[in-house]
Amino acid sequence: MSGPVTIGVAAKATGVSAKMIRYYEEIGLLPPAGRTTSGYRLYGEEDLHALRFVRRSRDLGFSVEDIAGLLALWQDRDRASAQVKALALHHVADLRRRIAELEAMARTLASLADHCSGDARPDCPILDDLAAAHAPAPRRPVGARPPSR
Repeated sequence: MSGPVTIGVAAKATGVSAKMIRYYEEIGLLPPAGRTTSGYRLYGEEDLHALRFVRRSRDLGFSVEDIAGLLALWQDRDRASAQVKALALHHVADLRRRIAELEAMARTLASLADHCSGDARPDCPILDDLAAAHAPAPRRPVGARPPSR
């Protein structure tokens, strides 16, 4: 692209919505964009490259906090690649843990569905299980890391 572009053009060029671009600026993940005299945001090629980096990182499931760390490493030409690898491998382990949790949930629901007659009677082991007083599993936001031990 030649010269700075507006947020709409930046969004289209990077696959990051204008709303998310504004959010990333608001939380400090990306530096504030330059502005025209009338207040429109302007993005240069370096900004677009960073937005593509963020988009790819999000596509791979990295949290915003991890993306901030990856951006800092990407911009630091004196970084050790070992730092990047360690972050990536930690993320791989977290993804595998979440996959195992999702597979366990799927097995449980499939088993409950197998035991449900699915007829006109009101008896339903699925609803009975959901209503049972199970100890709640700890919940973390998507992308959050498990607590350190």
